Amino acid sequence: MYDYYERLTNRLLEQNDHLSYFEARTWIELLWEDFEATYAKAGQKYKGKDTTEKVLSQWIDNYGPRLHEILLEKPKYKQWFEKKKFYH
Repeated sequence: MYDYYERLTNRLLEQNDHLSYFEARTWIELLWEDFEATYAKAGQKYKGKDTTEKVLSQWIDNYGPRLHEILLEKPKYKQWFEKKKFYH
């Protein structure tokens, strides 16, 4: 799992210089968990970590440079990051 997170974190950092390593890693872990939970709730058969990595890679390519802006509008993420005091 570490390798997946590490690759995705580095990919995100390449596209977004507003995030620290820890913030980028946190986004990856949160997005990974959300994707897999949503997929399972939809009744979809689990297709493995490679599929999750592929989807998150696409999200990073599409939204990576603005991820810190877009997802903080979502209350679930905003509250978590405010709680952790990443953003002031």
